[in-house]
Amino acid sequence: MIWGIFKRDMCHATRNVIAVIVSMGLVVVPALYAWFNIAASWDPYGNTKALKVAVANNDKGYKSDLIPVRVNVGETIISTLHANDQLDWQFVKSDKAIDGVKSGEYYAAIVIPKGFSADMMTLFSPDIKHAQLKYYLNEKINPIAPHITDQGATTVVNTIDKTFAKTIAQVGLDLASSILHYSQSPQMAEYMRNLNGNLTTTADTLSGASQQVTSYSQLLGSANDIVDSTGKLLASATKAGKQAQNALKQGKSGATSLTSAGANVTSSVNTALDQVSGAFDQVAAKVNKAFDAIGKDSDTAASQLATLSEQISSGESLYDTYITSLNHMRESVEQLPDSDSAKQALLEAIDREITLLEAAKGDSQKLAQQLKDASTQVTQDTAAAERSRKEILNRITSAKQSISNVRDDYATNVKPKIDALASTVSTLISQTDSMITQLSGTADGLDDVTGDVGTNVTSIRSTLGAIAKKLDSSAATVKELITKLETGGNAGDGNSDGGDGDNDADSGESDELRALATANASTLSTLISAPVALHRVSVYPIANYGSAMAPFYTILSIWVGAIILCAMLKVTISDREKAHVLGLGDTLPRIAGPSGPGNASRWGLRLDHEYFGRYAIFALLALLQGTLVCLGDTYFLGVQANHALQFLAVGWLAALVFSNIVYTLTVSFGDIGKAVAVVLLVMQVAGSGGTFPIETLPKFFQMLYPFLPFPHAIDAMHAAMAGSYDNEYLLDMVYLALFLIPSLLLGLVLRKPVIRLNNWVSRNLESTKVM
Repeated sequence: MIWGIFKRDMCHATRNVIAVIVSMGLVVVPALYAWFNIAASWDPYGNTKALKVAVANNDKGYKSDLIPVRVNVGETIISTLHANDQLDWQFVKSDKAIDGVKSGEYYAAIVIPKGFSADMMTLFSPDIKHAQLKYYLNEKINPIAPHITDQGATTVVNTIDKTFAKTIAQVGLDLASSILHYSQSPQMAEYMRNLNGNLTTTADTLSGASQQVTSYSQLLGSANDIVDSTGKLLASATKAGKQAQNALKQGKSGATSLTSAGANVTSSVNTALDQVSGAFDQVAAKVNKAFDAIGKDSDTAASQLATLSEQISSGESLYDTYITSLNHMRESVEQLPDSDSAKQALLEAIDREITLLEAAKGDSQKLAQQLKDASTQVTQDTAAAERSRKEILNRITSAKQSISNVRDDYATNVKPKIDALASTVSTLISQTDSMITQLSGTADGLDDVTGDVGTNVTSIRSTLGAIAKKLDSSAATVKELITKLETGGNAGDGNSDGGDGDNDADSGESDELRALATANASTLSTLISAPVALHRVSVYPIANYGSAMAPFYTILSIWVGAIILCAMLKVTISDREKAHVLGLGDTLPRIAGPSGPGNASRWGLRLDHEYFGRYAIFALLALLQGTLVCLGDTYFLGVQANHALQFLAVGWLAALVFSNIVYTLTVSFGDIGKAVAVVLLVMQVAGSGGTFPIETLPKFFQMLYPFLPFPHAIDAMHAAMAGSYDNEYLLDMVYLALFLIPSLLLGLVLRKPVIRLNNWVSRNLESTKVM
């Protein structure tokens, strides 16, 4: 029965030329629908050269003291866009650009403001401004054009960003290269030699200053010793005067004279020596008195002379202390730099002072010995005693002259030179003189004064020591700088010896800088402006946008073809056809009842026979539609199909499923079924995920997505085109085939209850004489 119906349908479809033409049209029209859409979508973003976008440059540029070169980013943008053919760039004035967007002459306009370069250069100032382009867009002309021009505007922004970063990087690299080249020039080498010479002189000067400060500190220590010795000498002289006064019992006048002499002691060494000389005068007077008393009381005179001898002998150690202090001073002076002009003169003066002190010491020793000898002779021989008296007086005069020589030499040679060498020593001696003067010759006060002077000297020496350390540190820093400069110069010349790890490191850094500066500045600046490159790795690559859209438009055209078949072909079988299939002539017997589905079942033509019999021609034409559109995609348009047979199989299965669904809806619900098929078409166009990812669609379509046949057919076709992941292709094919189950269930089982309802609806629609 099914074969009989199909055979008669084929005969009717090929009976005349018009029928053949219409049949061919039913096969070709869906293919044309797919091919036109695929061809139009083949490379839409590659054909944007005709889209007019206006560009207006109002940039005034930028120039500052920091960057003396004039910078105009706007001009750079215009130059770059002249070489860009992504869009049809129109370079006009800003007023015309804005008016052209309003009138529709331009799809969009980009206006570069006056302060664009100045705003970009605020990158180097505390007040950073964000440079902005003005972008005007006419969104009513075309829904897609704004997105394309947006891409063009984004290209401009990216070009500006990269150009700006590249320019800044290239300026920096050029500057570094210029500095490196200049550093290797003869002029720079001469400058470096001069600099090293000046730094060396500075380091030597700092070292010499440190040595001088150290020597001055040591001189202060020697002066301190001299002050201590002077104090002891003054105290000894005072004590000798008092002892002579007590020994000779001269009473209050001698003590007053000695006290007065002690009170008038000054802070200078000259005054101290004057006091020593005065003490010898007193000793001379007491010696005269002692010898005058020989005739009256020889024993007392002998005792007095012996006492004077011991006192003078005990004072010899003071000469040694004074000589020792001068030797210390001499050692300090010897440490002064040889370049110091006062050094040799001061050494000679100190040597003369030491010689004179040693002579004075010798005179004192001889005086003490003569007094001792005289004390033993006064009781033996008066004439001998008189000779001893003259010798002692002469010796005292000689001793006084020695002290006077010491005093004069000290005042004439030593002290002026010490004062000229270090004002600090002179100030200290002045303070000592003042203190001694204020003590009014009191021995206890002299001890306090020397203690205070020692404290002051210690403080000054501590300060000078700190200064000397600072000078040494500064000299070391300068020498280290000289070493670094010499090392850097050697590394720059490539002549480092390689024995020093620091030199090797500096040489490596210099080599790296040289390699960076001598490299291609344009290449390096391009790398800095865009340090990250996107390496695109395509998984299941699609050749072009047309191939990517081919599954959607192909599946859509197959569904449209199914609707066209149901619109052009009858889905029901007339009673005349049924009678011919059953061999009953031209009509069914009256017993068959009203014309309609299933009315010939008593003669063996069941409802399922009618369903499959008429559907056979629908299936054949649908398969021809699917075959033509898939072969045309592959071999006519050149759509990518890595697995051509699988691609064709998807078209065949989709044709069978879609045609069966639309056929069933039409058979079951008549024209209403056709309307439902159109509604399903619209829903699947929106919710199949063929154009936009399903995740971007509203929630309703995301929920409906798995229950539509389009998504599975499109996914299967994608897998056939680019490759399948595991069993992806087979699963999608199975899911697509499963839609036949509800369709057949409706056409074979659920259709029976609605046949009468459908007949009633049809009769009412026909009664309107309009529908």
